[in-house]
Amino acid sequence: MRANTIIMIILAGVFGVLAVVLANMWLANQRSAMAKPGDLPRDTIVVAAVPLKFGDSLSDDKLREIPWPAGAVPAGAFKTSKDLLAGEGTKQALQAIGVNEPVLASKITGPGQRATLSAVLTEGMKAVSIRVNDVLGVAGFVFPGDRVDVLLTRTVRSSDGPDKSFVDVLLQSVKVLAVDQVADESKDSPTVVKAVTVEVSTKDAQKLTLAAGAGQLSLALRQAAASKGETTERVTLSDLTGDTPEDVAKRQAELERQKAAEVAAAEERKRADDKLNGLAQAVERVGDQIDQLSKVKPTVAPAPQPQEVIKEVVKYVKPEPPARATIGVFRGVRLETYDVPRQR
Repeated sequence: MRANTIIMIILAGVFGVLAVVLANMWLANQRSAMAKPGDLPRDTIVVAAVPLKFGDSLSDDKLREIPWPAGAVPAGAFKTSKDLLAGEGTKQALQAIGVNEPVLASKITGPGQRATLSAVLTEGMKAVSIRVNDVLGVAGFVFPGDRVDVLLTRTVRSSDGPDKSFVDVLLQSVKVLAVDQVADESKDSPTVVKAVTVEVSTKDAQKLTLAAGAGQLSLALRQAAASKGETTERVTLSDLTGDTPEDVAKRQAELERQKAAEVAAAEERKRADDKLNGLAQAVERVGDQIDQLSKVKPTVAPAPQPQEVIKEVVKYVKPEPPARATIGVFRGVRLETYDVPRQR
């Protein structure tokens, strides 16, 4: 090993040890400076002694006072529990507050005021509920305090072509106030919901109400830190496949033709089934008639009665000989006949 390399290693080790020693000395000085009570002005602040959730009533046993740097007191904080609980009626938490977290005026209700959505609404804003399901509600992963985009899906009927479907981004970065009837932001388990309540302006509330009847509303969950809007554009069926409107029209026409052919085939099958059913019923009727005939007992004809046989006797009667007879006499070659009486 070269001498220069050995020297560099030794110097690196020396400087490393020196840096560690200096860092420890600086940290010790800082700790001693912070430990001196008289150096920084101190004040008190009210924090939560136990975990608080939406709607919990505030009392002395749930609060405590801790020292706090006077120049770093948060806006809306209370110095004493007495100041926080002052006024007639109990106060309630409007959102989840962890242990040792400062209790601010924006996180609790006024004296005697109930912990409702109206208490957490920003000035000039309105609360509007949207009907969703297990899919449109981002599978139940939307919680109070999240921000979402509201999407509107519509289908417009066209007189000169197929129906046109498209999706628009109706509203962006909308704050979710409650899911179903739960407004507790500490809720962390996904649940299938039927409605989501959002905080919007008056005009946006009108848009949501009108859009609920014009098409189907769905939610798109935004990143927690992404509160700014972005440029959006309408998405149509042609954007999904890259087809032109003419291609979409041809495909729609082909689908309708196939549907008509399927309907015609179904009707033909129904007619054939009706004929087969008719033949089956006819065969069944003939079978029933054969069964009925086989059950009928055959009739036996009565035996013939003996009848009297009358025998007819024929007696031969010899006829009487004629009274005259004809006699022929040849005279030469000529025949002469004579009628003479017969002698008895």
